[in-house]
Amino acid sequence: MEHQANRHVGTRAVGRDATTTGHGQLVAAQILTAILLLSVVGSGQAQVLGEEAELDRLRAKAEDAMGNDDAETAAMSMGRAALMAAQLAKRQPNADLQHTFKTAEHLYRSQEHGYRAIALFRRAGGELPASAGVCGSLQLAQLELQHAQEGLAQPVQAPATKSDAARLGTVRQTTDDWATLLESMRGDFRCSD
Repeated sequence: MEHQANRHVGTRAVGRDATTTGHGQLVAAQILTAILLLSVVGSGQAQVLGEEAELDRLRAKAEDAMGNDDAETAAMSMGRAALMAAQLAKRQPNADLQHTFKTAEHLYRSQEHGYRAIALFRRAGGELPASAGVCGSLQLAQLELQHAQEGLAQPVQAPATKSDAARLGTVRQTTDDWATLLESMRGDFRCSD
């Protein structure tokens, strides 16, 4: 009965033409493939943008911790920011942006060691001159800072976007400010060269 009803409407209820079905499935597969590729590319870009936001959040968390006199939390947050910068550097197709993140990684490692030195100094009772462990952490901070400064001294092309230029400017300014602060810390803790 159903077959007869469909015959009157002009459609076939049983079986379809094999070439029409195969062509329809091929088109559907191509559309599905295109959608999947776009979603993968889009999610990859979203992941990078999400990781950049996480990097900024970790930096802000470290600054807040230092503002609250919590050097241990600040050191931990900067260590995580350094790891995030390293991951972002590896994933960047743009060589100049990759270089910016690699330089940022060195800067954040320097800050991590500097904050760790403050935490060690406080934990040891705050007696001057500072212990060898504190001064050793400051030496590591100085070494990482030198790597960051060398990275900034290398010539790079003008950043492609305003956000890339802002990120490079932030790294450059923070490096300059941190160099001054680190030198002051070395003097305050009476660490010899």
